[in-house]
Amino acid sequence: MSAPPDVPAAPAPPAPPVPPSPPSVRPPVQPPVMPSVPPVVPSGKGDALRMPGLALSIVAVLLLGFLGQLALLSQLGHERAQEVAFDDFRVQLADGTAPIGQLNRDEELWPLGTSIAVLEIPALDLHEVVFEGTTSGVLQDGPGHRRDTVLPGQEGTSVIMGRQATYGGPFGRLDLLQPGEPFTVTTGQGAHTYHVTGVRREGDPQPAPLADGEGRLTLVTAGGDPFRPDDVLRVDAELVSDAVPTPSRPFRSADLPEEEQAMQGDPSGWVAVMLWAQATAFAALGVAWATVRWGKAQAWTIGVPLLGGLGIALADATAVLLPNLM
Repeated sequence: MSAPPDVPAAPAPPAPPVPPSPPSVRPPVQPPVMPSVPPVVPSGKGDALRMPGLALSIVAVLLLGFLGQLALLSQLGHERAQEVAFDDFRVQLADGTAPIGQLNRDEELWPLGTSIAVLEIPALDLHEVVFEGTTSGVLQDGPGHRRDTVLPGQEGTSVIMGRQATYGGPFGRLDLLQPGEPFTVTTGQGAHTYHVTGVRREGDPQPAPLADGEGRLTLVTAGGDPFRPDDVLRVDAELVSDAVPTPSRPFRSADLPEEEQAMQGDPSGWVAVMLWAQATAFAALGVAWATVRWGKAQAWTIGVPLLGGLGIALADATAVLLPNLM
């Protein structure tokens, strides 16, 4: 019996399809958590640093203003004082009440700053009211009569001091006067004529003593460069008109305080200087604070006139401490 033929094996069933793997899903990336920082609150230190700087700038400007006051603006104050004094003295001459000696009608010394004469020097185009006293404060308004000397026009030597450069510098050109130049001084006793006899400086010979009935006027100012005096300049002039009577003179050279002598300042001015300096410093700090808080426009609208007025007052007070002939 023959073997059965080979029967082909049944094909293997196909493998079941592999289901696709689901797409991978990445978890959302969380942003890094930053540590919380408290908000920065301005501390005001910047303003605190700006205010002193502004105040110092203001003080520097005031110092420059002080120099400008002495060199320029003081001229205006001098001119105003002369206008007022001339009007008052003209009335006194008309009323016969102008001073003719050291004492007034109450037998008291005339107060410092009293108008006592008018000095006119044509060669210098000078026309100035002369005041009683020679302190630095008095000479801010014009030339001053040294109180321990006779009044101009009287027998003896009269002395008038004046500034060289500041507050109008009325005696700034005295060194230009030549011997023989005439000038007049008007007092309550009339007009008196003088002729220049010479110009002298420290170390030069003194003029000859006066004879009875003679009169001399010495004009005194600072010598050297303006604002840098290093000498005292004197111009002597002889009285060529008749000398007028000299009333009693209880105030003598020994009574003259140091601040009324040549090239001296007035230490009593320190009180006014300290008060004005404090007021100016507080005003400067106030303007600096207002600049930081309000802005420059508003602060300086108020600050400029305020500081300007205080600066002028401080400069005038400080000038009293400087040499009276400067």
